[in-house]
Amino acid sequence: MQGKQNVPSILLVEDNPVDLDLILLAFKKGNFVNPVQIARDGEEALSWIARWDAGEARPAVMLLDLRLPKISGLEVLRGFKEHPVYNTVPVVVLTSSAEDGDIQKAYQLGANSYIVKPVELAEFISVAQQVELYWLMLNKRTLESTEDFPDNLGREARR
Repeated sequence: MQGKQNVPSILLVEDNPVDLDLILLAFKKGNFVNPVQIARDGEEALSWIARWDAGEARPAVMLLDLRLPKISGLEVLRGFKEHPVYNTVPVVVLTSSAEDGDIQKAYQLGANSYIVKPVELAEFISVAQQVELYWLMLNKRTLESTEDFPDNLGREARR
């Protein structure tokens, strides 16, 4: 059985405490084994770059809210996608905005996916399971993005 340190993490960038609790509850109800790194504003999200440079394991995927204090989610997205090393970390925008302008701008800046936050817990659990299935189990990453964890992606920890 693999240790938790070998399971890819999720970077969750969310400032709303209710939404944060709902997302974490959805992960718990979905029996996720993946550790969740949390940033509560745009500045904190961008500070993860320095933490990864210092040797902390980078995540398999980032879930990014657009409406953030200090630095907007779109600026966070731009910062990650323009970074020469961490631009390969997939970014899934998970936000309450269904505005065409936000969707278009997010994709222009390099978002890998755009999901409007569900309201009901059951829908959140479904979205969380789909994120896990695709981004943490099925999606293939570059060699550089997988150096922090093995290819089994924590599946053995679930057995």
